[in-house]
Amino acid sequence: MSVELRKLTHDNFEECINLTVSDAQTGFVKSNLFSLAQAQVDNEVTPLAIYAGDTMVGFLMYGVDDEDGRYWLLRLMIDQHHQGQGYATQALELLIQRLRTQFSCPALYLSFSDENTRALKLFPRLGWQKTSERIRDESVYVLDLS
Repeated sequence: MSVELRKLTHDNFEECINLTVSDAQTGFVKSNLFSLAQAQVDNEVTPLAIYAGDTMVGFLMYGVDDEDGRYWLLRLMIDQHHQGQGYATQALELLIQRLRTQFSCPALYLSFSDENTRALKLFPRLGWQKTSERIRDESVYVLDLS
């Protein structure tokens, strides 16, 4: 099933905050409620729901660092009941397309724990390269979009 990125609204807010990851993944990703609260105080971030058909299956949030102008994938989560179906890959492809066309974004950065085995499999497979940077004990990766 194909994926679509949609804005968060009053109508789908509760559905978004009720999405969960498995217990083993909770230490690697902030809750959607936390992320949505962050989006309310940080005008440089954009939260989006990930839909497969009419079902919300995940959430992502991206933003621009106001100090260095770099674009960051700040959150990506797929609900534990919808993982392993390619939704994360499709959502990332849509986000990359959006960043290239709307913002002429040259690169997309992200960081994650070296212990996050799912992220270690997903992001390098999709072309992200590990940099020498570290943020809050997380490795930084970059995807060249040029």
